[in-house]
Amino acid sequence: MGVDGLKRMADVILALDQGTTGSTALVFSHDGLIVGRAYSEFTQYYPEPGWVEHDPEEIWRVSLRVMGESLAVAGVQPRELKAIGIANQRETTVIWDRKTGRPVHPAIVWQSRQTARICEQLVKDGYSETVRERTGLVPDAYFSGTKVKWILDRYPHARAKARDGELLFGTIDTWLLWKLTGGAWATEPTNASRTLLYNIHDQRWDPTLLEMLDVPEALLPPVKPSSGIFGETCQHDEVPGGVPIAGMVGDQQAALYGQGCWEPGMAKNTYGTGCFVVMNMGPHRPPVRDGLLTTLCCDSTGQPMYALEGSIFVAGAAIQWLRDELGLIETAAETEAIAASVPDTLGVTVVPAFTGLGAPHWDMNARGAIVGLTRGAGRNHIVRATLESLAYQTRDVVDAMADSGATIQELRVDGGAAANGFLMQFQADILGVPVERPAVLETTASGAAFLAGLGVGFWESPEAVRGIRRRDRLFQPAMLVQERDQLHAVWARAVAHVRAAGEKTSA
Repeated sequence: MGVDGLKRMADVILALDQGTTGSTALVFSHDGLIVGRAYSEFTQYYPEPGWVEHDPEEIWRVSLRVMGESLAVAGVQPRELKAIGIANQRETTVIWDRKTGRPVHPAIVWQSRQTARICEQLVKDGYSETVRERTGLVPDAYFSGTKVKWILDRYPHARAKARDGELLFGTIDTWLLWKLTGGAWATEPTNASRTLLYNIHDQRWDPTLLEMLDVPEALLPPVKPSSGIFGETCQHDEVPGGVPIAGMVGDQQAALYGQGCWEPGMAKNTYGTGCFVVMNMGPHRPPVRDGLLTTLCCDSTGQPMYALEGSIFVAGAAIQWLRDELGLIETAAETEAIAASVPDTLGVTVVPAFTGLGAPHWDMNARGAIVGLTRGAGRNHIVRATLESLAYQTRDVVDAMADSGATIQELRVDGGAAANGFLMQFQADILGVPVERPAVLETTASGAAFLAGLGVGFWESPEAVRGIRRRDRLFQPAMLVQERDQLHAVWARAVAHVRAAGEKTSA
């Protein structure tokens, strides 16, 4: 191997996967291998029932630390780090002071329901169709726009300061860009499309939507393509200065890109804190799909494309609930053996609607339940039923896609729970389609790395990136259609039960 080859093998891309419960930093070599890794959780705050908040400064500190740790593990010299890519939890909202850099309020997390009343008022005022037509979304507390309004309403003079450019809004990608670079301020289409403020067809901040939520445009960052240079790092103890931030992308679209789903009809599901099914729909404006979201993703070069998405609020968070609140498990990994130790759930169904139900139901009032308990039901049945709930929720979304004419032939999977062989086989069985698991499960970080690498020419073309992805295992469906449909019918009745209970509670 020549000198150039040796040099190229030494060069790396750093990807930060900033998630809902923790930050992961991974260092990728030119052949797509992970040569450095670090992870750390951060604090979740629940100031009121249904509310979820983060400390933006803690997210920054944790993220910077794991970036430094991953570079140390990889033994990377400053000159060898060619670019940084950021994938982030979408919709989580930060507003900070331009001069001091200090947030005016804790970050309101995408899961939080504290703006539900604002959303209900938007529906009453007849804005549902306007929101749907321009953003591809629905008036739900999930999205950033109502969180922005809530913060501006809460603090005297905040809206006036926003109009004067003294306050800045960002999702977590924008916040981390600002901190890493010492002041660069921007976002990109996949995050902008999740705000309720961005017209995904005109691809600009929409004046009608800004007026609807009384959000000054001066508060909103410029929107740049997902692959390209957003700024360069200033010097940090953990990360060298002068490194381009060359890729930014919302976590679910990052995973779609990392899975190589660059053509229309290709789909993936990420099993993270939530569960997210995303299908690439190509460059042409797709029709509105009931129960699903239309959003923006990336084509092979990082330019905007349309996608259908079904967002499930609680997935991996349900496994954390088994561990942290119920004490039924010590680690998520042991759920596979526990679930396989019993032949079925003994009639138990867990509906983990802790913060409402997302797609395709969009029911903010639903709350979680364990249904079908009998005296013989025990720990193992509840653990298995909780795992199965992830697969059932995914089927609900896939069925909604099929009902609207978009059929999945194969589902590509990633995220922490994709390592669970029991869950992946049950997912294939309950869907009736193959489930493909890649060799590298960190496809969110992979997507951010690939976009950043393309942005600086580290990889010369999308074709070079495509050759990096490798399959670990293909799970083939083995369940009879009748059994599959019977099991799903039991799940559907349990969902109907919690939705009916939620209606009574909210009445």
